[in-house]
Amino acid sequence: MSDSEPRLLSSLPAAADPDELSLRPRLLGQMIGQERVKENLQILIEAARNRGESLDHVLLYGPPGLGKTTLAHILANELQVNLRPTSGPAIERAGDLAAILTNLREHDVLFIDEIHRLGRAIEEILYPAMEDYCLDLVIGKGPSARSIRLSLPHFTVVGATTRLALLSAPLRGRFGATYRLDYYTLEALERIVERAAQALEIRIDAGGVQEIACRARGTPRVALRLLRRVRDFAQVRADGRITRPVSAEALALLDIDALGLDDTDRKVLETIVVKFGGGPVGLQTIAASISEEPDTIMDVIEPYLLQLGFIDRTPQGRTATALGYQHLGIAAPEAPQPRLPDI
Repeated sequence: MSDSEPRLLSSLPAAADPDELSLRPRLLGQMIGQERVKENLQILIEAARNRGESLDHVLLYGPPGLGKTTLAHILANELQVNLRPTSGPAIERAGDLAAILTNLREHDVLFIDEIHRLGRAIEEILYPAMEDYCLDLVIGKGPSARSIRLSLPHFTVVGATTRLALLSAPLRGRFGATYRLDYYTLEALERIVERAAQALEIRIDAGGVQEIACRARGTPRVALRLLRRVRDFAQVRADGRITRPVSAEALALLDIDALGLDDTDRKVLETIVVKFGGGPVGLQTIAASISEEPDTIMDVIEPYLLQLGFIDRTPQGRTATALGYQHLGIAAPEAPQPRLPDI
């Protein structure tokens, strides 16, 4: 898939959309879903307020599109401090991180998206900054080089990652609070779609809300994206009102089935089932077979297929389950019968 044809159901962030920014909740009480994470964060916030201290460093992990960036903004808003956003790939040199850290103010929140992509040299500078609130710099080269230590204001690092296993153990250990964000329930997604429709002044009934929510793959970012596309369809092909039949017709035109699978999802499943007899088959082989990036399959496509129970991960590779065969309308092979011992 080319860069000019982004997947509608991708939970990865696309180009900045003014609607998405305006629909982002600003406080914990406005956020729908992730109740356990919100309750724990509320306790952290209130405790930090009562002590007059900066919030402990927070690490958020889970599939993309579930609200890690939104929670970082919420933490800054709740604490009434500045948010300084950046990302792991954007910090290429030690000087980049030093410039960011020296511009922080007391109790500011430094949000590092894709924190697992920080270089090891950058991590070495971040360790004392997170632990001792100081910055160690080396000035000069060779025999005349000298090290100086700069004091930093007390600040909070909020890290976000989709690959917790890729974080080094020393970096993970610097975070005092680590939370996993899970996929949203259908009820939570319906509330998100309903609230977004109200904010965007879209006419939609309960059936239209349910149809969009059930195909959103448990991800708010996908739900809001589908809502905007169905709104366009209703405006052009219907009377502007989104009903269940209008939603179903619009999403069918976008090649999104009742479970929220699109053409790329089905290609992955069909590759495992048809080309490789149900597996096991390796990730690189699947990616080459459908001309897709392995990271996209691992981060965006596989988690939802695993959640639905359509595929399994094994040490030998990916295998299709009976449910996966059933979804494609193909009879699953019978399990081999155990061989009885000779008597």
